Amino acid sequence: MAEQPDLISDLHDLDFARLLLAEMHDDLHGKVSRFRQLEDSVSAIGSRRSMIPGGEIAYAAWVEARSSFVHGNFVATVLLSQALAEQMLAAMLTMGLDGEPIPPKIDFRMTLKRCLARDMISQRDANDLERLMEMRNPLSHHRLIDDPSNLSRRVIDQRVSGEEHLRRDATFAISMAVRLLALPMIRLGD
Repeated sequence: MAEQPDLISDLHDLDFARLLLAEMHDDLHGKVSRFRQLEDSVSAIGSRRSMIPGGEIAYAAWVEARSSFVHGNFVATVLLSQALAEQMLAAMLTMGLDGEPIPPKIDFRMTLKRCLARDMISQRDANDLERLMEMRNPLSHHRLIDDPSNLSRRVIDQRVSGEEHLRRDATFAISMAVRLLALPMIRLGD
């Protein structure tokens, strides 16, 4: 019986291994640098000893946001960091003896408002989380070129490459995720 060729590609496993190694090698210095940056920020605030409210999806968002940041997947880092924030904060509202019921589909701004009212986050945290939301929205929802949040518009207006804008946004997003993991309410011991 003749072997059926791959319908998608005529590359063999060894060809794929070569491509994978080449991709892993590309930007190796940047990956190491981003990994060190992430490791330093997590270690500095001790967020290794935090629980992650929000269940499996929040945990997966954290794990994938870290990996995305290290590997230079900056759009994914922003999207996943925002997902982590939404999942964690809504879950935090329902935790503990003083937990409160929330709507089945709670708006993020309402989540922030409720977290602020319960002193779960600071006003600075709320402002930065709104900034994160504003970074995520034009990545998820189409914006015309004349919209100031459109990446191409930002490139033109600020004369900074799209890659640099995305790197900066992702750096902010992952740092916000780390800050959330350091919130006193979810810290486990010292």
